[in-house]
Amino acid sequence: MITVVRTSIISGQSVSMNLDITQAQIDAYDSGALVQDAFPNLDRSQREFFISGITPEEWDEVFDE
Repeated sequence: MITVVRTSIISGQSVSMNLDITQAQIDAYDSGALVQDAFPNLDRSQREFFISGITPEEWDEVFDE
């Protein structure tokens, strides 16, 4: 488990999330791997958080239909 801290591109707030990832996976992503290839064990909302800092709750608030 690695604690990932991101700043939401929507709210500008820093948020942390514990993700079941390794440093090797982060390095692969940083080297250009697609997020779904670098982190196949994460679900869509966790990958979105890693990319943009948007939490599932924030996503629902903004994009709820």
